[in-house]
Amino acid sequence: MTLPELTLGFHTRVPFESGRAPEGLRDGIALFREAEDLGFDRGWVYQRHFDNYLAAPLVFLPVVAQHTARIGLGTAIIGIRYEDPVLLAEAASTADHLSGGRLQLGLGTGLGGFDRAFGQEPNDGRAQSLHRLDAFLAAVRGEPVGFAPDGSSLTVRGASPALIERTWFGAGSVASAERVARRGLNLMLSTILTGDVADYEAEQRAAVETYRDRHPVRARTRVSVSRSILPATSPNRARRYAAYDADRRANGPAASRPSGAAAPTSAPPGAFTMSPALHGEPSAVVDALLADPAVAAADDLIAFLPPEFGLTESTRLLEDIAAHVLPALRAERKVLA
Repeated sequence: MTLPELTLGFHTRVPFESGRAPEGLRDGIALFREAEDLGFDRGWVYQRHFDNYLAAPLVFLPVVAQHTARIGLGTAIIGIRYEDPVLLAEAASTADHLSGGRLQLGLGTGLGGFDRAFGQEPNDGRAQSLHRLDAFLAAVRGEPVGFAPDGSSLTVRGASPALIERTWFGAGSVASAERVARRGLNLMLSTILTGDVADYEAEQRAAVETYRDRHPVRARTRVSVSRSILPATSPNRARRYAAYDADRRANGPAASRPSGAAAPTSAPPGAFTMSPALHGEPSAVVDALLADPAVAAADDLIAFLPPEFGLTESTRLLEDIAAHVLPALRAERKVLA
């Protein structure tokens, strides 16, 4: 059995309490430094508009690059439905250059409901996102995006064509994974699937297999999978993680928010399925990950940090993952490879 080499990352929303955005951003930078020292390969940040989380990843990550030396800098995700594709190509290329080619650009449809706030009429978010994605990819490749007054072609100067190989697109179903494959991008699977799914891990594994089968160059496929990884190394942390799991099961995306954060719009029953939170003894968490068919098929495993966790709790969790989970996963991959 051959398994891909495992790359480990973490995912943070860079949360902050109301009125404390500067402190939250500084803590986010510090978390990346800690993660790099602990041996994490990549850190991923989410874009969240009009809330107590990071809204401008492509401004934040080049600053992180100045405070770190090695760790990959990812966006998971930027909602492209509200992004001008040419401006995004310019901003992402600039961020990639400033970070020394460390940018991992994760895009997706993103959270809706803000069409008018961004100067749009209400529209089909999926169709809008795919249209803007195609325009973005053309701009990054250096293709003409329009014409100057004299009739000459306009292209993005300073574009980073190599960034396309490090561009990911989020998928929440087998059908969306196929759409990602057709565009030759990397596949990003989050902790949420579309619809009421009976077997979460099996459904994600099916998405991975469909993606690899439909991709034009199978050897270039790359898949990331996110999981809530919470190894408890003390009774207090065991209780804390169990409470988080209970909150997540009861409230879904509304669980674990920093003080002052907006309450998510409620979704109808069966609209989505969330991945289970893996908590308990470290060995049990490792066993659950090793038994997960989607994780086994993935190239990148991303540890999703509870959104309300501040710097201290997030750092301690990353320390425990690095000490008790990562070595066991990588050792198993070497045995099976």
